[in-house]
Amino acid sequence: MKYEGLDLLNNHFLNKGTAFTKEERKENHIEGLLPPFVQTLDQQVEQAYENYSNKDTFLAKRMYLMDLFNENVTLFYKLFSQHVNEFMPVVYDPTIADTIENYSHLFLDPQNAAFLSIDDQDDIEASLKNASAGRDIKLIVVTDGEGILGIGDWGVQGVDISVGKLMVYTAAAGVDPKSVLPVVLDVGTNRKELLADDLYMGNHHERVTGDKYYNFVDKFVETAENLFPDMYLHFEDFGRSNAANILNKYKDNILTFNDDIQGTGIITLAGILGALNISKEKLTDQVYLSFGAGTAGAGITKRIFDAMVEEGLSEDEARKHFYLVDKQGLLFDDTEDLTPEQKPFTRKRSEFANADELTNLEAVVKAVHPTILVGTSTQPGTFTEAVIKEMAAHTERPIIFPLSNPTKLAEAKAEDLLKWTDGKALIATGIPVEPVEYNGVTYHIGQANNALVYPGLGLGSMAVNAKILSDGMINKAAHSLGGIVDPTQPGAAVLPPVSQLDKFSMTVANGVAQQAIDEKLTTATDAKKAVADLKWEPKY
Repeated sequence: MKYEGLDLLNNHFLNKGTAFTKEERKENHIEGLLPPFVQTLDQQVEQAYENYSNKDTFLAKRMYLMDLFNENVTLFYKLFSQHVNEFMPVVYDPTIADTIENYSHLFLDPQNAAFLSIDDQDDIEASLKNASAGRDIKLIVVTDGEGILGIGDWGVQGVDISVGKLMVYTAAAGVDPKSVLPVVLDVGTNRKELLADDLYMGNHHERVTGDKYYNFVDKFVETAENLFPDMYLHFEDFGRSNAANILNKYKDNILTFNDDIQGTGIITLAGILGALNISKEKLTDQVYLSFGAGTAGAGITKRIFDAMVEEGLSEDEARKHFYLVDKQGLLFDDTEDLTPEQKPFTRKRSEFANADELTNLEAVVKAVHPTILVGTSTQPGTFTEAVIKEMAAHTERPIIFPLSNPTKLAEAKAEDLLKWTDGKALIATGIPVEPVEYNGVTYHIGQANNALVYPGLGLGSMAVNAKILSDGMINKAAHSLGGIVDPTQPGAAVLPPVSQLDKFSMTVANGVAQQAIDEKLTTATDAKKAVADLKWEPKY
């Protein structure tokens, strides 16, 4: 189908705006529909950045960028590529939390998303076809909106997380934006303020659960696989009672990934490997404490456990290195309502003389002397001075990762962690943090941002059209990042900077693609060529 006239200008994949040449304007019947001066893409970028810079708040900046995306995809990504570090917290977390919470009131454009309702399951195929509009879809990010970031159930408004995640895929790894599709599964919401809001755009009923829910997910996956047979399916921000069940059902049969379970585990492992490069210690000597044992906390724990087993420990030996603390305190094998993901890492009460007192983080830290403390609790300020000083008293270089986000939910501030440990803590945070000056040293704080991993992981997997995403491919991604940091620099970060996202995404993509070839999960033979051939660049 040939687009011309206003149809061409209104197609954001094809629109060049004022960069259409005079010849193109005549050929496509758009002469007179644009100002006469023909701009270059670089001039458009300069103009767009000036407009962006004039916006006063992150929310206003994000709304402007979304408008730009809706008008001209190439210009949007060219601009994004030149300001990745500056734009990441605006396009994605933490600003995206504001747009999700207010989505129904801010709504202007569906941004090519497919809205699938559990109440209209016969429309799934038509909806996916309509949203894809004949495009060759290779990547879907799907959410049901139940476990959005650290802010919980936002129903259909969670679609913004799918949109934002896909933008990062393109900006970081060069995934062709014409080949992606954001999807939301609207199964209702349990957030009363949404159900009481006449302007809420989703289904006005509580979440559907049980067999009907899982059958709906099944129908979506089966339909999407039939329509898009070379698809990489990314599950995002599903609730803790469903996320692992869904991943476990599909991961051995199709090319699929759950960022909350696998992505967070990869980036945390990479950060730990980076920290151990600095401290010169062994992974298998560490004592790991997870504060928060939901989808992310348990997923990270499993990834670190697998890495210890790879390093030579037996599974029984490795389990002795792990402790999970949730709202009940330390998780024991007789704790009620344990999830399948928590059970392998519970402890026996007989291990402790004061087991009944281990109901809070400080008590557990005193009892087990962790060398690694990872927070996914969404409980702000819970890494207290007392907790951190107790930890630091028993390990020379404590590895402390307060990963909860957005900012208001972080377990601790990096500057406090450095102060309480006299600069010895090796820190990664879930939010971007400016360098911290302490005792004459500038400490660069690594951000455990999944965006350092998932775009390259996806690009590498798609480039070779891998059959599945194997544990070997996932571990290759972590090791690709963990070996990048420079341990000789005073105050070195444990993870590479988000400002070089595009560079490190290629490192991950090439490593993952080669691992898939090595494991015979693809018919491809040249990883670097496959990655280079698939990579898209924003140019007219």
